[in-house]
Amino acid sequence: MHPNLTRALRLVGLLEPGRDLELRMRMRQPRELPGLVILGAQKSGTSSLHHYLTQNSQVIAPLRKEVHYFDLNFARGEAWYRAHFGRVGEPGLNLDSSPYYLFHPCVPERLHALLPAARLVVLLRDPVRRAYSHYWHERDKGRESLSFEDAIRAEPERLGDSEMRLARGEIAASREHQLHSYLARGRYAEQLERWFARFPREQFLVMRFEDLAAQPLATLNRTLAWLGLQPLAAARTEPRNTRSYPPLEPMTAERLREYFAPHEARLRGLLGNG
Repeated sequence: MHPNLTRALRLVGLLEPGRDLELRMRMRQPRELPGLVILGAQKSGTSSLHHYLTQNSQVIAPLRKEVHYFDLNFARGEAWYRAHFGRVGEPGLNLDSSPYYLFHPCVPERLHALLPAARLVVLLRDPVRRAYSHYWHERDKGRESLSFEDAIRAEPERLGDSEMRLARGEIAASREHQLHSYLARGRYAEQLERWFARFPREQFLVMRFEDLAAQPLATLNRTLAWLGLQPLAAARTEPRNTRSYPPLEPMTAERLREYFAPHEARLRGLLGNG
C-alpha cells in the first residue's frame, strides 16, 4: 500500500495501527529500520518534535508515534519492529520516537546492536519542571495517588534496585521505574554517559525543550539541517501533549533546584558547555 494512501486511510479511521501492523506482518514486505531516533527525555517535547518532523515529506512516520521496541517490546523481535516503518527502497528517513529509551538502562546496547549508525536526538528540559510535568501526567492517567512532595519522598523506595535488575536482565520490566521516576529521569548526565559509551558523539543532537517551545520552527529546521534534509518555510507548530496543573510550591521548587544542581553541573561538563 502506498504510504500516502495508508496515512490518508488512517486519518479517516479506515485503518488502525494495530490492524495495519498485523497486515504488514502477514504480507512480509521488506521493511527499513529507522535512521533517526528521538530518545527522550519524557515530558521534554518528544511528541511535539515528532509531529513537526513528520510534516517534512522526507521523514517517514512509524505506525505509532511511540513504538517502544528497545524498552517495552523487545521480546516481540526485529520483524515486529520493522513492520512499523517504511518499505525497503521507499525514499525518506524513518523515525522512531520513544521517550523511555533515554532512561532505560538496556536500550543503548540493544539499539546499538541493531541501529549502530542511527542519528539520535535528545531533548532535555529543566529537571524541576520536567519532574512536575511528569508527576501530573501520571496523576491524570490515574497512576499516581500521592501528592508531589510525597511522591518524590517515596521515589527511592519505590524504584529500589529496579534499574540494576533491569540492566542485569533479572526483570523484563518495572512499572515503578517507568512511571514514578520523577527525579531519576532528570539526572541527565548519568543517562547520557551510558549512551556516549556506545555511540560516537557526532551521532547525537542534544537540544533543550525550552528552545523548542520558544522557537519551534527554528529548532525544527536546526534538526532538519543536522540530518541533511530540506528546511521547512512553515509548519504547524502547536505543542503536543500539554496540560494545565497547579503551580509548583516555591519551597519545593527551591529544594529540587538544590538537589539537581550537582547533576546539572555534571551535565554541563559532559556536554562541554560548563
